[in-house]
Amino acid sequence: MSVLYIAIPAALLLAIIGIVGFIWSVRGGQMDDLETPGIRPLLEDDPVERSTPDIQHPTPKNSDPETD
Repeated sequence: MSVLYIAIPAALLLAIIGIVGFIWSVRGGQMDDLETPGIRPLLEDDPVERSTPDIQHPTPKNSDPETD
């Protein structure tokens, strides 16, 4: 019976955290458009090109034994 003194406040605390998080996400605009992000990969014709940094590969030394 004494476990209820811990379980009920813990459950209420988790519920309050969930409600506050939900209200925060609604006010922040996270729930404005729920359908478009799910179908965006299907509608996108041109893939976005990701820029990669220019990697400079070291030039290998001449390892051909005939030219030595």
